[in-house]
Amino acid sequence: MADETNHNQAGEVAPSTVDKQAPSVAEEHAPSTDSPEATDIPTANAPDPKAANPEDNPNAAKPAAVPPKREKPAAAAKAAATGEKAAAAGEKPAAAAKAAKKEKAPAVEDKPFVEFIEQDYLPALQKAIAQQGVQDLQVSFAKQKVPITGFESAEECWQIIGSWKETGRRQFNLYFPEEDIQGKKGFSCNEGKKPSTLESFLIDERRITLDLLVFGLVQRLDGQKWLGIN
Repeated sequence: MADETNHNQAGEVAPSTVDKQAPSVAEEHAPSTDSPEATDIPTANAPDPKAANPEDNPNAAKPAAVPPKREKPAAAAKAAATGEKAAAAGEKPAAAAKAAKKEKAPAVEDKPFVEFIEQDYLPALQKAIAQQGVQDLQVSFAKQKVPITGFESAEECWQIIGSWKETGRRQFNLYFPEEDIQGKKGFSCNEGKKPSTLESFLIDERRITLDLLVFGLVQRLDGQKWLGIN
């Protein structure tokens, strides 16, 4: 049986190639004993760089820094100008807006009752009736008894009395028993005789304005056929 051991020509035993390669492979991948060093040998226990805590694993991936949000130059300049303007005025923007709102002129309907009737309502009423073709209307404003049968014992109330000078027979009365244009109002009219009926006037309106008060009376007189060519 032939000897399986390799012999060289001098009769010496030749070392096996496996024994010659094993040390070199081990030395290549074996860590140094002087200091710890990472190798390229794969292992199942290596942490995932994306999932590992960067404080525990120096190889963990660090999140990208988010750049600070920059404000547009135009918006920044506008905000600065608004702030400087409010600061120069010595008041906050909200306070400035509130002050501007308070400066708004009050509505004519908010005037005292007598002042509103004399300064605003009577001139507007005469103008509106004149536009209907009536040029001889006489209008007065007085506090007196209601000239209707059955109301003789009632207290005096403010009334607008209108009459036509040429005919001398047509007359209407607009009553304000509460001295308030938003309160109860009444109307009566007659042609040469004492009025017998007191009608409610503009009772379905939530808020009475100057224009509505003028329009309501003109419409009522037109329904009586006292305006225009009637």
